[in-house]
Amino acid sequence: MKFTEPQSQEQLCKYISRLRAGEPFDDSETLTKSSSGSPLASLREFPCLIPPSMADPSESKEEGTLRKAFGGVLGFFILLLIGILAFSIRLFSVIKYESVIHEFDPYFNYRVTQFLTKNGIYDFWNWFDDRTWYPLGRVIGGTVYPGLTLTAGSIWWLLNNLNIPLSVETVCVFTAPIFSANAAWATYLLTKEVKGTGAGLTAAALLAMVPSYISRSVAGSYDNEAVAIFALIFTFYLYIKTLNTGSLFYATLNALSYFYMVCSWGGYTFIINLIPMHVLLCIVTGRYSSRLYIAYAPLVVLGTLLASLVPVVGFNAVMTSEHFASFLVFIIIHVVALVYYIKGILSPKMFKMAMTLVVTIGIAVCCAVIAILIALVASSPTKGWSGRSLSLLDPTYASKYIPIIASVSEHQPPTWPSYFMDINVLAFLVPAGIVACFLPLSDASSFVILYIATSVYFSGVMVRLMLVLAPAACIMSGIGLSEAFDVFTRSIKFQLPKLLESPPSSAGDTNVIEDKAVKIDNKISTDKSENIAKERPSRKNRKKEKEIGETVPNKPPSTKRLLVLPLEASAVAILLLIILGAFYVVHCVWAAAEAYSAPSIVLTSHSNDGLHVFDDFREAYAWLRHNTDVDDKVASWWDYGYQTTAMANRTVIVDNNTWNNTHIATVGTAMSSPEKPAWDIFNSLDVKYVLVVFGGLVGYPSDDINKFLWMVRIGGGVFPHIREPDYLRDGQYRIDAQATPTMLNCLMYKLSYYRFVETDGKGFDRVRRTEIGKKHFKLTHFEEVFTTHHWMVRIYKLKPPKNRIRGKLKKSKSSSKTSSKNDGNSRKNPWQ
Repeated sequence: MKFTEPQSQEQLCKYISRLRAGEPFDDSETLTKSSSGSPLASLREFPCLIPPSMADPSESKEEGTLRKAFGGVLGFFILLLIGILAFSIRLFSVIKYESVIHEFDPYFNYRVTQFLTKNGIYDFWNWFDDRTWYPLGRVIGGTVYPGLTLTAGSIWWLLNNLNIPLSVETVCVFTAPIFSANAAWATYLLTKEVKGTGAGLTAAALLAMVPSYISRSVAGSYDNEAVAIFALIFTFYLYIKTLNTGSLFYATLNALSYFYMVCSWGGYTFIINLIPMHVLLCIVTGRYSSRLYIAYAPLVVLGTLLASLVPVVGFNAVMTSEHFASFLVFIIIHVVALVYYIKGILSPKMFKMAMTLVVTIGIAVCCAVIAILIALVASSPTKGWSGRSLSLLDPTYASKYIPIIASVSEHQPPTWPSYFMDINVLAFLVPAGIVACFLPLSDASSFVILYIATSVYFSGVMVRLMLVLAPAACIMSGIGLSEAFDVFTRSIKFQLPKLLESPPSSAGDTNVIEDKAVKIDNKISTDKSENIAKERPSRKNRKKEKEIGETVPNKPPSTKRLLVLPLEASAVAILLLIILGAFYVVHCVWAAAEAYSAPSIVLTSHSNDGLHVFDDFREAYAWLRHNTDVDDKVASWWDYGYQTTAMANRTVIVDNNTWNNTHIATVGTAMSSPEKPAWDIFNSLDVKYVLVVFGGLVGYPSDDINKFLWMVRIGGGVFPHIREPDYLRDGQYRIDAQATPTMLNCLMYKLSYYRFVETDGKGFDRVRRTEIGKKHFKLTHFEEVFTTHHWMVRIYKLKPPKNRIRGKLKKSKSSSKTSSKNDGNSRKNPWQ
C-alpha cells in the first residue's frame, strides 16, 4: 500500500502507531507524497520507526554485543567505585583520631604480626610466649588462628620488596579496610550467581556501608573478622558457582577458600554446618544432581584434610560435634548417588530389588555410624561441643555453667534497637528479598534463604554474630531492591510512550503494553533456558531429557504476562526507594564517623568547653614500660592483658585468650577478697603491680567496678568460699552506704575508691550516680604508685612482707636450737 496523496499528521501518527504495535508491513511500502508534494523516503531510512520484529538480525546482534560490552565496562567501574567507597568510609578513625590499633584483641594480633615479620614463619610456629599467663605461658603457634597474621605479614613483605617501606603497624591498621572492599566484591559475585548482575551490584553497595560490618572493619580494627567475613562470603560464592556449573575446578577452589576461612576465624564451623544443611534440603526436596555432589563431596574431603593442618584446629576437625553434621550428610549424599546410579543402569524390576538391598545396608551403616558418634559424644562432658557452640544452641548455657563466656559483652543477646543500628533499613527489605528468591526457587536462591534464616537466629543469641547476619541481609536486600526497581522501571518504560503520542484508544494501548510484556517475558525465559543448557547435565539427565523429548509432543510455550503497575504508582515507589536509600547512606556515614570510629584506647567526649580527649590507657602503659623492671609481673582483669603485654611489654597473669578458667578465677578471687588474702594470692603468683580501671570520676561505664560481679561469679565457680549474695544487699549491687561489709572491704573496692573522696570532698561516683559508702580508709598491703590524669587507670604496688623480729619470745636454748635446726632444714633449697 502506498500513500499517493498528501497525508495529514494524524494519519501519519496512526501509521507510526501500527509500526510500534508490530503490525507487518512490506518494505517496499513508501510514503510518496508529503504535504509539499515531495516524495518521502523508504521506511528503512527511518530505523527508529521500525519495530524490533522487522529489524535486521545482524544489526540487532551487533547492537546486543555493543550493549553487553558497554554494560560490562560500566559494571566494572561501578564495582571499582564500590571498593573505593568500602575502603574510604572506614578511614574516619584515622582522619578524626590517628593511625592506631583499636580495642583489645587487635593488640595481640599486632604483637604476633611484629614477631612474624621479625623472626620468620618457622619461629612463629614454635614461639612460646612467656609474657602471658604467668607462670604457665602460652604456645602461640598452636593456639592462634594464623590467617590474619599471615595475610598482614605477606602484605608487609610484598610492599617492602616493592620498595614501599611501610611499618607493620600501618599495614595492620589498613588491612581491615582493604578486605572490606574484597568482601563487597565477593558479595557481588555471590548475589550475581543467585539473581543477576543488578542484584549483585546493589548488594555489594549495601555491604560496603552496612554499620554492622563497619564496626569490626574500621581502620585500626585488626581482628580476625577483618579477613574472615571476606573468606566466608567468597566460600559461599564458590559453593554456589560449583553448584551452578558442576565444575571440579571451582570445587577445588571452594575447598581452598574454606581452608583460608579455617585459618582466619573459629566461625568456620558456621560454613561446615550451613552447607550440609543446604545439601540435605536439596536431597529432601528432590533437587539432587551431579552438580550438587561435585559441590559438596570435594569440600568435605579436601576441606577437612586442609583444616586438620591448622594447629589450633588439628583433630578437632574430625573429633568435635560441630563437624559431625558434614560427615553424616556426606554419607547420605553417597547413598543417594548410588541409588540414582543403580536406577540408571537397571530395569525397574531389578531396581526395586536392588533398592531394597541398598536401603537395608544403608540403614545398617547409618545406625552403626550414629551409634559410634553417640558413644564419642557421650564420653565428653560437653557432649563434644565447645562452650560457645553450646551457648548458641542453648542461650542459657553460658550463664549457668560458663560465666567466663557470659561475661563477654559481645556474647550477650542483642536488643531490638541494635538491629536498627547495625543493619538499619535492611531489616525491612529482607522480607522482599526472601519473596523474590521464591520466584522462581532455585538451588542458589534456596541457599541464601537458608543463610538468612540461620544467621537471624544466631544473631539473636549473640550480638557478635550480627556480623554474620550483615552479608545475608545485604544480599537479600539487594535482591529485593533489584526486583522492585525492575518492576517499577518496566512499568514506566511500557507506559511512558503513551504520554508522548496521542493514541486512538486506551484499550489499544493496554493491549500493546501487554503484548510487549509477553514478548519481553518470553525473551527472559529463553535466556534463562539457554543459561541452564550451558550447565553440564549428568549422563543420566541427558538420557532422561532424550527420552522426554521423544515421548512428549512439542507444545507451544506458555506465555506469562509480566506485572505492569500504574505509571503514577511506579514513579512514587521509585521515589520512596530513593529516599529510603538516601536515609540508609546518611545513617551508615554517621555510624562510621561517630559510633564506630573512636578507638577504645583513646576516648573523647563533647561538652560546653569543647572536645575532651582521655588518653589515660596509653599514659598508664607508658608509665609501666618506663618505671618498672622488665621481669615484673602485672595483675589485672583479663580484659587488659593483651594491651599490657603489647604496649607496656610486661608479663601478665591472665589475658583475653581466656583459655584457663582456673587462672582467671584465681585473679577474680583475689579481687573479691579482703586486702590480706588478696595480697597472699598475688604474692604467690610473683605479682609486683596491680592495675585497675576506674571510671567514677569521668563517667566511664566500662570500668572494673561494673565488671566486678563477673569476677565474683567466675571466682566462685572455682573457689566456693566466694559467694555472690555476700556482695549484694537484698539482691541489689550497691557501692554506697547500704553496701554489704564484704563489698566495702574487698580489694577491688579499695583499689578503685582509695583517696577518691579527695577529688570533690563527697566521693560521688558519676557512673553509679551515688556517693560511695566507705570514704576514708588506708591500705596496709598495697601502695599507690601511679594514677592517670583522669583517674581512669590506677596502678598499685604490693608492699614487701614485714621483717620478722627474732627474740620477741624467750625460749630455752634447747628449743631455740631445735627451732633453728628445723628452720635450717625447711629453708634448704630442694633443687640443690
